Amino acid sequence: MELEKRPAQPQRQATPEGCLAVAIRIPVRIVVLVLVVPVRMVWDALVAAGRLLRDTVLRPFGRALAWLGRALFVWPFVGLWRYVVVPLGLALGWLGNVLVVVPLRWLYRYALTPLGHALAWVARGIGAGLAWVARGIGAGLAWVARGIGAGLAWVYARLLTPVGHAVRWVLRGLGAVLAALGLGIFGVLAWLVRHLVVVPVGWLYTWVLTPVGHAIAWCARGLVWTLGMIVTGVGTALYWVGRVLFVLPALALWRWILVPVGRVLAVVGREVAHALGHAWRIAGHISLAVGRFLGTLLRWIFVEPVRWVYRTVLTPVGHVVRDLVLRPAAEAARSVGRATRQALAAARESVRQARADVRRMLFGEPGQSQKVDRREPTGADTRTLGSSTTALTKD
Repeated sequence: MELEKRPAQPQRQATPEGCLAVAIRIPVRIVVLVLVVPVRMVWDALVAAGRLLRDTVLRPFGRALAWLGRALFVWPFVGLWRYVVVPLGLALGWLGNVLVVVPLRWLYRYALTPLGHALAWVARGIGAGLAWVARGIGAGLAWVARGIGAGLAWVYARLLTPVGHAVRWVLRGLGAVLAALGLGIFGVLAWLVRHLVVVPVGWLYTWVLTPVGHAIAWCARGLVWTLGMIVTGVGTALYWVGRVLFVLPALALWRWILVPVGRVLAVVGREVAHALGHAWRIAGHISLAVGRFLGTLLRWIFVEPVRWVYRTVLTPVGHVVRDLVLRPAAEAARSVGRATRQALAAARESVRQARADVRRMLFGEPGQSQKVDRREPTGADTRTLGSSTTALTKD
């Protein structure tokens, strides 16, 4: 049942309605209201039952399951982690530090470090000796390489350079002779190719191949135009046949049958939707009224009699029982408690006196402490300048 008011809906703009909508609206709303009211009442009853079940059964059951889950799974693991794993880890860490880290640190500091320094000193000595030997060998090899380089430079300057100049001069002469011979031969070959190949081929292209190609192109254009006209005629005929046989009937079916039927169905559907909305809201009000009536009936049948019995019967009886039974019983219990406490106090005092008497019989009277005169004034007297009550004027 809806106990809260719905927010005010914005007013919709009035639209012109036809006679069909007005004729359909009232019967549809009546039928829909008759069908929706039982559904809405059943729905509200299920909602109320569900809320009651959630508040009285499911929520406490869920809390109990959550507590049980924490007790069975979370708390044991937390306790295991806190009181077993963490102390065990700390103990293992301390043990590993004592048994592994400290010995390894001592071994590194007092054994491996001096040994490494000694090996480094030996390696530096060996490296210095090898460097001295390598410098000597390098100096000898450099002297030999300088001698070989000087000999090769003399051979290059005195032998290879003149021979290279002579070979270059001979090759230049041969190249000039071959170039002259090649120019003459290539000229003759070019004249022969021009008059035996190029000129006949050009004549053949100009006077034979070009007219034949023009004729073939004209024939191809005529054939293409003829095929285009044939295809255009066939396409136009097929277009009009498809338009007359398919498009115009489909257009007429859409315009004169489907569109009116769709509009009628749209009006009917809109009215049914609006009727469902109105019926659902009206059914909510009816269900709310029925629920309030049933709640009032339940209150007057069960709650009010129980309240009247509690207020007019049980409360006075409870007051009488409290005043005549419970309060005297409580007072008697308090009296018994006080007597018991007094008896226990008297027994403790008796035990204390007996213990003191036994101690006095065994060990005698305790010694009295001697009072020391501190020369302090009594409560009634006051200090004056003439009295010796200060540290500076004491005897």
